[in-house]
Amino acid sequence: MTTLTIRIDDELNDLLTDLAKAQHRSKSDLVRDMLRRQAALAELRRTQALLRPYAERAGYLTDEDFFRDFS
Repeated sequence: MTTLTIRIDDELNDLLTDLAKAQHRSKSDLVRDMLRRQAALAELRRTQALLRPYAERAGYLTDEDFFRDFS
């Protein structure tokens, strides 16, 4: 495992500390989870951008269009 050092302001540290205590997790565990989620969201956005032209050509302009046909 690699170590990453970051600087955060006191307000963010307090927020992270409170969240860690409330969830009975370490701050490091929370930050790792948050980074994983952000990476997954970035990948989802990238995939959506790649597929958007194909979806629009097929008539899917909104999420509702998609869910109407596939839910």
